[in-house]
Amino acid sequence: MKPLPADYFAVFGIGPQLALDLPELQRQFYVLSKQHHPDRFARASADEQRYALDFTSLLNDAWRVFRDPVARADYLLKLKGFDTTDSRANPVPAELLEEVFELNMALEEAREGDSSAKKQVAAALENFTALRQTLDIERDRLFAAYDGAPAESHLDALRSLLNRRRYIDNLVRDAQQALS
Repeated sequence: MKPLPADYFAVFGIGPQLALDLPELQRQFYVLSKQHHPDRFARASADEQRYALDFTSLLNDAWRVFRDPVARADYLLKLKGFDTTDSRANPVPAELLEEVFELNMALEEAREGDSSAKKQVAAALENFTALRQTLDIERDRLFAAYDGAPAESHLDALRSLLNRRRYIDNLVRDAQQALS
């Protein structure tokens, strides 16, 4: 019996890459799911049953990660040895300091019941949502650049972008909670 694939890319039989054809990958996911479904191995040896369970679990994890571009990028970064959990790598982006300060003030006022602050929070939410969309466009550009010519510099830029995006995600979440 062959060993389990070494990583999520190997599960799908592809090399490490960031830009994926999700409809094709989903089709492949269904084919592999059907081939390795544990029910197909009900009468097989215990080793074959265990392999089917383990492969199916690995396949499901890989599909969950690959269908989310941020999770996919994080996975590749970790696979290539980058630390994506360093909280020091996620400071307030300098160009956003003033906007973040204003949002935090508005959030505090909104939490204290100031209904006029909600308008400011809504405007900030709109701005940060647009910024996140811009970062997603840049992320996709970096995906294509890395896939075209894999280089550590592309991964460094991607890690930095993802750190900024996580920060923006937190601001969007806080603003949405204040408005709900």
